[in-house]
Amino acid sequence: MQIQPGPHLAQINTPEDLKKFPKEELVLICDELRQFIVDNVSVYGGHFGASLGVVELTVALHYVLNTPEDQLVWDVGHQAYGHKILTGRRDQFHTNRIYGGLSGFPKRKESPYDTFGVGHSSTSISAALGMAVASKYKNSPIQHVAVIGDGSMTGGMAFEAMNHAGVSDTNLLIILNDNCMSIDPNVGALKDYLTDITTSHTYNKVKDEVWKMLGKLSKFGSSAQEVISKVEGAIKSAVLKQSNLFESLNLRYFGPVDGHDVNHLVEILKDLKDIPGPKILHCVTVKGKGYAPAENGNKTTWHAPGTFDKVTGEIFKKVPSAPQAPKYQDVFGHTMVELAEMDSRIMGVTPAMPSGSSLNIMMKAMPDRAFDVGIAEQHAVTFSAGLATQGLIPFCNIYSSFMQRAYDQVIHDVCLQNLPVVFCLDRAGFAGADGPTHHGAYDLAYFRCIPNLVVAAPMNEEELRNLMYTAVQYQGPFSIRYPRGNGVMPEWRTPFCEIPVGQGRIVKEGEDVAVLTIGHIGNYVVDACKTLAKEGLNSAHYDMRFVKPLDEELLHEIFGKFKKVVTVEDGCLMGGFGSAVLEWMMDHGYQAQVKRLGIPDAVIEHGEQIELQRECGFDPEGIAAAVRALAEVVQA
Repeated sequence: MQIQPGPHLAQINTPEDLKKFPKEELVLICDELRQFIVDNVSVYGGHFGASLGVVELTVALHYVLNTPEDQLVWDVGHQAYGHKILTGRRDQFHTNRIYGGLSGFPKRKESPYDTFGVGHSSTSISAALGMAVASKYKNSPIQHVAVIGDGSMTGGMAFEAMNHAGVSDTNLLIILNDNCMSIDPNVGALKDYLTDITTSHTYNKVKDEVWKMLGKLSKFGSSAQEVISKVEGAIKSAVLKQSNLFESLNLRYFGPVDGHDVNHLVEILKDLKDIPGPKILHCVTVKGKGYAPAENGNKTTWHAPGTFDKVTGEIFKKVPSAPQAPKYQDVFGHTMVELAEMDSRIMGVTPAMPSGSSLNIMMKAMPDRAFDVGIAEQHAVTFSAGLATQGLIPFCNIYSSFMQRAYDQVIHDVCLQNLPVVFCLDRAGFAGADGPTHHGAYDLAYFRCIPNLVVAAPMNEEELRNLMYTAVQYQGPFSIRYPRGNGVMPEWRTPFCEIPVGQGRIVKEGEDVAVLTIGHIGNYVVDACKTLAKEGLNSAHYDMRFVKPLDEELLHEIFGKFKKVVTVEDGCLMGGFGSAVLEWMMDHGYQAQVKRLGIPDAVIEHGEQIELQRECGFDPEGIAAAVRALAEVVQA
């Protein structure tokens, strides 16, 4: 079902169409755009609060800039729904985040208006600066704008980029979208600093007077403007009792301004186009603006609420008819509290994902032992390493895709020093509708080559708990990966049991083909084996549990008995679990026909997890087909 836009929005297929409307009608266009987002997300789901918060800013940017020639970069892209709707994708927007439909994030191959593909935070300023330097080199006058939230501004890349931008002499505008939120509430000193700026009545009153004076004195030429600029800088330092953070980086600072006054934003953006050099505009917005339940309710819940009743704001949740297995992340969160109650050395660390990882359970129960360090994966890992040097056992929970950003720290700061940091990698495998920027495809491959690091994955909730318990006893670097979504055990609170490191298990005996699995995907093999049994194929199933170290005793048993082997993993085939098994087989002189199932060497787009697994051939039907084909080939 395609949602119908309002009468003004229905006429806008490109920003050029938007520019045909008089400025006085922009408020109406903002209202229609906001309603269109509400109508679509309530029915189809998706990210919500962030896009509502930048409706006015989005309209103003496309009204003033000459996009796509002018380069507009959105950080992360949670807030880019309005941008997509105004740039030719309105009639396809109902396919957003659906298999085969629009991406939930800006994507270069999707539209020329998406100048840079995003999904991970804190990249926008670096990308826009690179574009601006290229334009300067080519003597091009085009504008370059990076829109970054105050959550993303906590990431180290943002500071690195601003430090470079300040000496670049480029035509770069950084727009700070300040709503005090990322997905969860922001943390850290930068949040407090921005709050000081936005709430200082003295500073804002004096700033307004200075701007008015600047306008009156502009007829006297640039010398007067320079004087006023110095006066304004002095006022900022005196009133805020510190030098302006951004201007200390040589970025002209403007603001804070109301991010929901579209007409004022238009005038400001027009003025800023004529001011040379790198600059920053501080916009204060409200996440979920214009939709009361999101604006006044739990901002984390309304970041991506799923489907809901747009009239009442009731979020639709399926009521199961029978007890359901929990989400893996919740098993992690509750198990952390249990383990921490047993062992005072245990600490929890996450980079800005306390609710997404369920570490918020421990943060509530033990606030002095669980830390949200902001969007700073590198810092999270090295901070954990620092804790470990002092005899503590930190559990560092980072999404698999985001752990890629801290790879150097894992190697140098944890593994080379053999420190007891436990990495819990949530969202391993296909992340679903968030797509390729969020798929946890590579962790098995990129972790198993690091010295001292144990690499493990549970097949169910009981194994997750036991691997976490084992990691505490192990006292060395330990990685545990698990997928987004639910497990398979409604009764999951089982007693802890230490698993010998590197020991797999036999799930099902068999004679024809051996199927080796790692992690939750092994549950698909259980279903596949039942299908095959009805056809007369008696396949064995081994849950290996560890990619490093491999269970060599079990592998000797497998390759001594079977000449037909299938490996299954929810990770990349190149260098992953199947590759590890093949390497071991060759090193030990065995010969067998091995079929590896997993994520191929390709970018797999967004969709439901089962849809993507089916595309790659390791859903239950695909696994059964692979076993069937291998058995027939060998028998022939």
